[in-house]
Amino acid sequence: MPPKRQPELSDEPTFLAFLPLLCAVWADGLMEESELDAVSRALDEAWWMTAEGAARVTDWLDPASAPTPDAYGAALEILREGARSGLTLAGAGMSMVARDVPWRDEALATLGQLEMQLGLAGAEALRELTRVEGMVVPVDWGAAAGAPSGAAKEAAAVLQGDYPDIRARVRAALRRPELRFPVEIAREEYRTRTLAAVQLLADEGLGAISYPRQYGGADDPGAAVAVFEELALGDLSVLVKYGVQFGLFGGSIAQLGTEKHHRRHLRPIAALALPGCYAMTETGHGSNVKGLRTTATFDPRTGEFVINTPDDDARKDYIGNAALDGRLATVFARLRIGADDHGVHAFLVPIRHGDGSTCPGVRIEDCGAKQGLNGVDNGRIWFDSVRVERAALLDRFARVTADGRYESPIPSPGRRFFTMLGTLVAGRISIAAASHTVAKKALTIAIRYAAGRRQFGPAGGGEVPILGYLALQRELLPRIAASYATSFALRDLVRRFADEDSDRRQLEVRAAALKAVASRHALRTLQACREACGGQGYLAGNRFARMKADTDVFTTFEGANPVLLQLVAKGLLSNYRRDMGDLSMWGIARHLAELAGTRLAEMNPVVTRRTDPGHLAGNEFHLSALRYREQRLLRSVARRLKDRLDQGMDSFGAVNACQDHMIALARAHADHFMLAESVAAMKGMKQGPGRQLIEEVIALHGLATLEAHREWYLEKGYFEPPKSEAVRREVNERCAALADRALELVDAFGIPDELLGAPIAVGGTAGG
Repeated sequence: MPPKRQPELSDEPTFLAFLPLLCAVWADGLMEESELDAVSRALDEAWWMTAEGAARVTDWLDPASAPTPDAYGAALEILREGARSGLTLAGAGMSMVARDVPWRDEALATLGQLEMQLGLAGAEALRELTRVEGMVVPVDWGAAAGAPSGAAKEAAAVLQGDYPDIRARVRAALRRPELRFPVEIAREEYRTRTLAAVQLLADEGLGAISYPRQYGGADDPGAAVAVFEELALGDLSVLVKYGVQFGLFGGSIAQLGTEKHHRRHLRPIAALALPGCYAMTETGHGSNVKGLRTTATFDPRTGEFVINTPDDDARKDYIGNAALDGRLATVFARLRIGADDHGVHAFLVPIRHGDGSTCPGVRIEDCGAKQGLNGVDNGRIWFDSVRVERAALLDRFARVTADGRYESPIPSPGRRFFTMLGTLVAGRISIAAASHTVAKKALTIAIRYAAGRRQFGPAGGGEVPILGYLALQRELLPRIAASYATSFALRDLVRRFADEDSDRRQLEVRAAALKAVASRHALRTLQACREACGGQGYLAGNRFARMKADTDVFTTFEGANPVLLQLVAKGLLSNYRRDMGDLSMWGIARHLAELAGTRLAEMNPVVTRRTDPGHLAGNEFHLSALRYREQRLLRSVARRLKDRLDQGMDSFGAVNACQDHMIALARAHADHFMLAESVAAMKGMKQGPGRQLIEEVIALHGLATLEAHREWYLEKGYFEPPKSEAVRREVNERCAALADRALELVDAFGIPDELLGAPIAVGGTAGG
């Protein structure tokens, strides 16, 4: 038998492009079957490879014939000398190839997708390979601030979330030049390019993923959220226009319509052959959907609905896709038959002809320039006795017969209304996911900058990295920890959303809570990161300005945050009332006794005064404290509302008088379930450096959350002052300890350099 062919090296460009990934899979001296399959598939699909390049890569793909130490060492030397520091593995391979090769974009897409499939996304994997005698080859932005281990790779595999293949497809699309916009761009050009970018996503099949299979979709709502989450790494106008077209407009037809609507519309919507709008919001009513005043009056003579805007206060406002591109709109209007008002329903109303001219009776006005998202054509719409056929009613939950009878399988108007609004859950989860991505991107840029930017220092000594300062650590490290917790909470929420058997009531409550919390976290994180980067953060090229402007409205999208938090509180109160109502008198007494027992145990002076680090850092302590806060606020709000109602106050007045407590309850609920899902996820991980790293981060998150509410715990006697002070000290110590590993923490987010797009994060200047 001839001897096995040993892996060989070559300076052939397409082989060099693959080399960093080949080095990474052989780093432990063993190529797993899954790694072999992934690389082999990528090689088969890489049409841009030359015959010589493919042959050299094939030499490296025999699991039984590992590279000799000399060959592997020589490969690493090529990598250290030729790859520009600070890149991902895919970017490092391409940095060793001439910039003008015609296959550059296709190669980056192939290698980037392979990198994701292997769980090697992020610059940490490259730095690990470029270690020399225990040190890491420093990157321009300060990798020497901490010597990374393999923990980030393990953590990345957990944090990445489900649907890795879908995520890889989206990232490959984001690398295309059509989806990469200049920092400064005129509004008209911006809108044109945004539409073209969404068309590219439609052509890639990324618009139909949540739609039924018989209409070209994948019937996978969880995968659709994953697409949205990844798209937030790119231009956010593209993200929002994508969401309007395929999520809100197409999703409303998929969720509220029936087979006749699906058959007629879903395929052209998915292909962007039928651009559309989601016309719910009115100028005078905002989040108060139940109070919308646009009417859809049934005309029994013609069997049509007549859509009408009674006055300017009822015009549809801020409608995405309306100013330029939309041709059909899902219009939410009050369904009237004779003297009966059946409440808000959804209708499909044409607003433009194929040539772009507006339909008779429709008036459209451009909202004009906005603070951000100027690639999206928001507009206002008025309807003046616009007639639509009876089939225009999206009739999954209610229908009108030819003779004008109203029928619904849901007899209660209130339940029917909230069932229809349940379709908004997908949008709320998607906004939470996008907010999460933006926060991770901002933190990656800021940590990389702060690890290399030096300023001040001890007398007689040199300047030190600004990440070494406790004040900056306190600004950034708890936000990283909160982002880790959001990853786990979001993953659980998406799984519940994709599971048709999950508790929909609980899903709606958690979706509203996480959307409010994640969008708020993104805004505050962006500001903290911008400030951490000083004057460099203020430069448009480093992305904070655009991200801040574009995400500001996330606190308003899919329901204003204060409204959603009240919805969360009402859901919790409804469950509480139902649970208490289902208990017998004996059961209620036992339930209250258990609560009292828990309170007495937790309020034991030994517990309230305990300050040892082991106790303070324990998940049990954190969860117990957060659970106590949520339960106490729940009982307090319920009691306050009941007292006011018993005194004769109407429900609106009672809720308004308790609004601050209700919002506090909703936030307490979010704090509790986010930490609970993080702890549950950690328990499912195998022991190793990745789990240890995540445990340290989640411990910081738990402590920082308790610290943020120290005054509440002091007021209620849950903390005594020494314990409150000990929590603050423990947060300081953990921030300082994790600062040495901050680069690993953000590398575990797995964001490729080319999608960060900020020079200060990928080897640019550290001045300012």
